[in-house]
Amino acid sequence: MASRQLRTLERGILCVLIGAAVLLGPRFLQGTRWFEMVAGASIVGWFALVLGVALIVVDLVQRAKARR
Repeated sequence: MASRQLRTLERGILCVLIGAAVLLGPRFLQGTRWFEMVAGASIVGWFALVLGVALIVVDLVQRAKARR
């Protein structure tokens, strides 16, 4: 069960990082051809960010239940 919790936490952290990169990317990619592609993906960035936070919360709740 510990490996499952680790995977959930890792996935949550990766989703948060991907979401943050997609949302912050247009600030650093101005003037490049990647700008339009990344700027149009803000919905995906927010989804990844929310999903990552949800996965982290689920992992923390599971760990709290396991301690009882």
